[in-house]
Amino acid sequence: MIADGLTSTALLTDQYELTMLAAALADDSAQRHCTFEVFARRLPNGRRYGVVAGTGRLLDALSEFRFGPAELEVAARFLDDRTLEWLRDYRFRGEIDGYPEGELYFPGSPILTVRGTFAECVLLETLILSIYNHDSAIAAAAARMVSAAGGRRMIEMGSRRTHELAAPASARAAYLAGFDATSNLEAARSFGVPSAGTSAHAFTLLHSGADGAHEAAAFRSQIAALGVGTTLLVDTFDITRGVATAIEVAGPELGGVRIDSGDLGVLARQVRDQLDALGATRTRIVVSGDLDEYAIAALRAEPVDVYGVGTSLVTGSGAPTAGMVYKLVEVEGVPVAKRSSHKESRGGTKRAIRLARRTGTVVEEIVYPAAGSRPEPNGFEIRELQVPLVREGEVLPDRPTLAQSRELVTKGLVSLPWEGLKLSAGEPAIPTTFVS
Repeated sequence: MIADGLTSTALLTDQYELTMLAAALADDSAQRHCTFEVFARRLPNGRRYGVVAGTGRLLDALSEFRFGPAELEVAARFLDDRTLEWLRDYRFRGEIDGYPEGELYFPGSPILTVRGTFAECVLLETLILSIYNHDSAIAAAAARMVSAAGGRRMIEMGSRRTHELAAPASARAAYLAGFDATSNLEAARSFGVPSAGTSAHAFTLLHSGADGAHEAAAFRSQIAALGVGTTLLVDTFDITRGVATAIEVAGPELGGVRIDSGDLGVLARQVRDQLDALGATRTRIVVSGDLDEYAIAALRAEPVDVYGVGTSLVTGSGAPTAGMVYKLVEVEGVPVAKRSSHKESRGGTKRAIRLARRTGTVVEEIVYPAAGSRPEPNGFEIRELQVPLVREGEVLPDRPTLAQSRELVTKGLVSLPWEGLKLSAGEPAIPTTFVS
């Protein structure tokens, strides 16, 4: 999906990418063959694994990274004619390998490797990082919430808490990591994410007035439009009365009731008892309202059937940046590395394998030079992590579907040692070993 009104992704970048290009063209270094690598030096505080997300969106965006007249008009404000002419014919013609979307990653994992001339590769830095850092942050947060929910249904509803163009991408990343549906219709259209939603407090207030005396009118209207399987919002006034009214109007076959405020654990127990006493034993309880993985875990013993999550999933407090960087690691076959304190990089093109016991539990990730031989540790199953994504500038066919990437996340979480799924702060779930 391209931002509203855009037909090119070329200006979804930082100006210094283009000024570096201009300087490289001027000193004839633009055509030097280079390798760039995307990795995270560390995981966000408290996280034990990351989830690769955004690959599908990046590959779509790459095909639209073109400089047409509108893009060149902006670039002409600060670039020379030679650089503008070069941009006019720009196409990425290099190669990209990477971890499949949905794969777990750890500190130092070579998540993406981009090869080509300096000029064509450097232009992609901001586009790649903006997609991967955003989507991977959402996916990692969502995966933790899914684990905490213990198999209960999860609905993403964060559209009103983030940028309008970030909302569909957030919904996609959450679905990738195991959420079941989203409230965002653009995500449904662009990515095929199942959508869900019924009504807000405004609809109840519209029919009920200030005292809630006619709450039943709102419920009758919603059921007439959406059927008895709908979910009624019962906490606009008094929850006990709201539940009673909901069952009185809909009958015991009502699909669900939603609670959006208060002590959700206590209320869920009270509502479950009330529903059962009214014969609505199959009516589900949906809870929402500032939920995060810790609140979801605390509610795991309560009779909650569905969680609706918004703010903590799509904002920085709940989904801290993945902290990925895009670094030049090789020039004309010679390793190069950054040595700045706390921002070091490891030179040379790299590949990675993950070791697992025969039970399937992963124990270690090994990163090794691509030019060398693959380590062969005895007694463990070995899986190569990088796969080809782009060759000669063309996205390879038969790339995984979003459904297949969802399955990969699920398999990855099952493969972690049990302590790797803890919500408490700690070391990464498995160590990363670098082989020189």
